[in-house]
Amino acid sequence: MKPFLPRRVVLTLLVLLAVVALGGCQREPQPEWRLNDVAGHLPDLDFKLTDDNGKAVTGADYRGKVTLMYFGYTHCPDVCPLTLTQLHVVLGRLGPAADKVRILFVSVDPARDTPQIMHDYVNAFDKRAVGLVGSGADVEALAKRYRSAFTREPDKGDGAYDVSHSSAIYVFDAAGKARLLATPSSSQDDMVHDLTLLTSLEPHA
Repeated sequence: MKPFLPRRVVLTLLVLLAVVALGGCQREPQPEWRLNDVAGHLPDLDFKLTDDNGKAVTGADYRGKVTLMYFGYTHCPDVCPLTLTQLHVVLGRLGPAADKVRILFVSVDPARDTPQIMHDYVNAFDKRAVGLVGSGADVEALAKRYRSAFTREPDKGDGAYDVSHSSAIYVFDAAGKARLLATPSSSQDDMVHDLTLLTSLEPHA
């Protein structure tokens, strides 16, 4: 005679099996970021500009690398050189993982920042930095895409002027997805921590 299981026991077993199956399908725990998590709140990395070698490039050209995008200009008296120095130190602390990272320095001063000037400027800070230039309209559209802003101040004379600009550092993963937001005041430890995690993730389109 075959053993008989009460219907209540059978239903209980089915529920337990379903719970186990669902548990196996759950996503892996998300990294504990220290910087501002902007995943799902900002668009993917996308632009059409010219790099500091005079080559037309798009956001897709940097797929496969974690990218740190920053808006600035070569005549910036303070925050831009300080930020690029900070990023250089952070990448130095990453060790070999820094090869998976690129700094994208987008000029908000197209009247003065040529590809050659940008090339000399960014390479003075880090060889993994890329200078990007474009028309005023292209750069303005890109800034608006990421809720950034910049304004040319009145001339000081002899063609000298400053450009006020936002100072956020936009961090995109290797698939070009916006993931994190940092500022020049973000601690090096926090940036190293998050970039270490981000460079270890497998890119997902």
